[in-house]
Amino acid sequence: MKIFIDEFQKLLTEFKELNLPEGKYVIYGSGPLGVRGIRKVHDLDVVVADDLYQKLVKKYPKQEKRDERKRFIKLGKIEIIPASHSLIKNIKKTISKADTIDGLKFVKLEDLIKWKKKMGRPKDFEDVKLIKNYLKRRKKRRI
Repeated sequence: MKIFIDEFQKLLTEFKELNLPEGKYVIYGSGPLGVRGIRKVHDLDVVVADDLYQKLVKKYPKQEKRDERKRFIKLGKIEIIPASHSLIKNIKKTISKADTIDGLKFVKLEDLIKWKKKMGRPKDFEDVKLIKNYLKRRKKRRI
């Protein structure tokens, strides 16, 4: 377990070094699971406001295309996704209600469940189960 935590902390440290402005990004995908110790994480998906994305494209011109419509900036194990190419309808609202953990914005688990259900991949449904179990355990501890 310690190796898992050390690897994830290294990933978060690399992300912090990007110095993205507060209120312009939210960590999505598996990151919110990793920061809570729900499961091991190998990369970090970050959704950013479109204006920030445009600045980052200039700063990091090498991009990875997934398809003709979507562009992502890949910096090692960190993937930066523009809000307009994500399933997030209101990036400002999502960021404003995100959880701040270790000084970083992570999407709320309830919002992540909705997103993962929309994605509909087998790994997303597994994550939904893990998240629901995690939330159930936390609720029991509070009682």
